[in-house]
Amino acid sequence: MIASFGERIPQSPELGLHSEPPVFRYGIEYLYDDQRSLIRYKIEMNGRLAALAAFALALLTTCWSGPACAGDDDLSFKQLRLSQLEQRIAEIKSSLEELAPISLRGGVGSIGFRSRAYEEADHDIWVEIDLGEESLIETIVLVPTVWRDTKLGFVADGFPVKFDVIVGVDGDADGEVIGSYGPQDALLPRIAPLIVPCPSPTKASWVRVAARTLSPRIWDQRYDFQLSEIFVFQGEENLALHQPVRVSEGDDTKAPSRQRQFLVDGFVPYSMDAAVGEQSIAYVSEIGVGDQPALTLDLGKVQPLNRIHLHGPDISDTVPQAVAADYAIPRHLQILGACEADFSDAQVLTDLNLRSIYEVGPIIMSRFPEVDCRYVRFVALEPYVRDGEIRAGKIVSGTQIGFAEIEIFSKGQNVALGKTFSSDFGHETIDRFWAALTDGLNFYGEVLSIRTWMNQLALRHDLEAELPVVAQEVRVRYAEQTANLRFMTWLAALLGVGIGFTWLVSRMLQMRQLSEVKERFAADLHDELGANLHTIGLLSDLADDFQDSPDELTTFLKRIRSVTERTGIAMRNCTDMHDAGELYTGFKSDMQRAAERIVVHLDHDLTIEGETYLNRLKPRTRMDLFLFYKESLVNICRHSGATELVTRLSGTPHEINLHIADNGRGIPEAGFPATESSRHGKTVVPPSLRRRARLLGATIRAESPVDGGTCIHLKLQTRRWGFHR
Repeated sequence: MIASFGERIPQSPELGLHSEPPVFRYGIEYLYDDQRSLIRYKIEMNGRLAALAAFALALLTTCWSGPACAGDDDLSFKQLRLSQLEQRIAEIKSSLEELAPISLRGGVGSIGFRSRAYEEADHDIWVEIDLGEESLIETIVLVPTVWRDTKLGFVADGFPVKFDVIVGVDGDADGEVIGSYGPQDALLPRIAPLIVPCPSPTKASWVRVAARTLSPRIWDQRYDFQLSEIFVFQGEENLALHQPVRVSEGDDTKAPSRQRQFLVDGFVPYSMDAAVGEQSIAYVSEIGVGDQPALTLDLGKVQPLNRIHLHGPDISDTVPQAVAADYAIPRHLQILGACEADFSDAQVLTDLNLRSIYEVGPIIMSRFPEVDCRYVRFVALEPYVRDGEIRAGKIVSGTQIGFAEIEIFSKGQNVALGKTFSSDFGHETIDRFWAALTDGLNFYGEVLSIRTWMNQLALRHDLEAELPVVAQEVRVRYAEQTANLRFMTWLAALLGVGIGFTWLVSRMLQMRQLSEVKERFAADLHDELGANLHTIGLLSDLADDFQDSPDELTTFLKRIRSVTERTGIAMRNCTDMHDAGELYTGFKSDMQRAAERIVVHLDHDLTIEGETYLNRLKPRTRMDLFLFYKESLVNICRHSGATELVTRLSGTPHEINLHIADNGRGIPEAGFPATESSRHGKTVVPPSLRRRARLLGATIRAESPVDGGTCIHLKLQTRRWGFHR
């Protein structure tokens, strides 16, 4: 079963996508992967043609790997990298340059076999070729009938949608199915031949092609079965050539160009147009070569001959053609073989009596029983007659003979190659030479073996079907890369914007942190040093009052010394928040000591609850809380004129509350005098306390009770977003 190249690429270590074509000197051997069996093909050829044929057949074998290949999803183009797809495109284009193009012939000739038509597609129609004797066959080639469609161009007409290829021997009516094809194989559309390889060289005396589901013919959409030619190859030998053909009952047609025997006449709808080789002009004699002109060839030695190919002269490539397809080809040609130069022991190798235009084609092939010969003579018993050619104002008529190439085969090799013909009707013309008959070239290039030619056409079809699929996949990959590039461009732009935004935010945060550091530094200097300086001032005043009491004076001087030392420690740590741990480690004692130093003459009631939770605070937080308390004491001492002070500090798992109350004159609000602030109950929090509360991240409010004084309330949440502060 042939895999659709639109879906998968067969790959193997021996014949993979990127393997180089092997070069063979005399023949090729390769693996065929259908049913895991070994096929061995032998093609006798040489030089560059051998290497090309080896590559073509090898790649064809990987493509025609049967149902296993068609169902293997692992061989998808999507599994290949972009570089592999691009390499595959380059390989396909390189291969196409070395393969023969599908060049369709023109003129009039036999078309092949066509069954009668049906209204439904499901009909069993078969054709069977009798090979005459049991032989080992290697490959079967099915050539479709080609139709010119006004919209689609050239297409296969009547090629079955579903069919089986069966081989068997005498006495075995059922035979063995070597190829089964259906819609899943995507064989259509096509005009190229279809290669059906045998799993292994198979012994057979007959070959049958059984159509199960028909396709509609182009011109009236009725269903029939059509084929142009069937080749059955053993090596280079076409065993089906001119063999008897049977068809299913009632499926013959009466059209003169579509008879069953035309299925094995060797004529195909193509012109041999090799991709390599120089152009060679066919030999055509002058008009008037006699009634029975003859060409003779000396092969150099006696050799067993069994096949002859006659390539017709080049026909004009104009549309329409200037001459008929049988131009210069004798109507009756007898080919003799002999070992003696005088043909005293001549034997008739083949006798070609071409009575119908349907018996003439671009390559006339003839097989015959093997005969040992050295000399071969081509006698035109009834030569081609050229009528009515005008030359120098005169109408000229007469006999002619001509061929583009004559191939004589011995054991699969053309032994006539490079040999020189002679004739009994004169000499060569000024532009037509006998050497053209055996130079291995035609008007388009090298003359290929029929099997190699069919393989190249089939391979070209598969590669040309594969190429747009691979190209489309490459375009999809390019589109994906373009989309990815566009995405990455936008991503890079967004990343750039993000980096810029991040830098801006970072800069703003740095500036904010710098501002906070400055603010905290100023607050620390104000709260800590200001309180300490105020304490030193108070102690100095007291020391001055007790100058006459040495003991008391000494006590005040020691306390002044203690405050200055503590001030030095505070100075060292006010710029380093992490070192504040060496200060304020005992919250209750520090608060008591600060109150004793700052509010010396006030009655102070200090209560602390939940000291365990207070000690869990971070050192920086404890320091800020303590400095808030000291600043509050300094403000009370300086401005309130109070005589009593009450401090309540409580800690819970979730918050810290600090309440400081005095019985002083209170804090005036803007727009109200100090004596009226308590009446209205409106109190403005001093800026220094607001600043410290902000640094703590706490909430603060101030109240002026009716009976006088001020009450400061500070509330600090000990957790923010689940983290301890």
